[in-house]
Amino acid sequence: MITREFAAPRQLVWDVWTQPKHIEKWFGPKGFDTRVEKLEFEVGGRSVYVMTGPDGTEYPTNGVFKEIVPIEKIVTTDEFGDGFEEIESMKGKDLPQGMVTTYLFYDITERTKLTIITSHPTVEDKKKHEAMGVVEGWNSSLDKAEEYFARIQ
Repeated sequence: MITREFAAPRQLVWDVWTQPKHIEKWFGPKGFDTRVEKLEFEVGGRSVYVMTGPDGTEYPTNGVFKEIVPIEKIVTTDEFGDGFEEIESMKGKDLPQGMVTTYLFYDITERTKLTIITSHPTVEDKKKHEAMGVVEGWNSSLDKAEEYFARIQ
């Protein structure tokens, strides 16, 4: 679980989380760019993001939205996208299965608290994701989101 407070109203945090024009400005660790290839923001809709690392390597991710409560909650799957296993640094690795990620948005006097909860199919998959740097990657992404809020308000 990761929790972060942003100096931004909940509606703006929600918009930055759910609109491609915003997502592409902050999603992914520092040094990475993100391209939103598909975002069907509805229950059952799909997301396809491609993060590009500093060396030009592309890391595709896919998801399916399981639950959406406007301005309060998003539940989505989070899986490696097509071709992920062909990335040079991933070849031959025992990659973890996908996970389910829940985002909870809370009002806190002129700020917004975001809680991110990930659920893994097995303890082993959780350990594999952690070893890949998922927690550090999320914290870096949230740092970028914080910087983005400062620029757009």
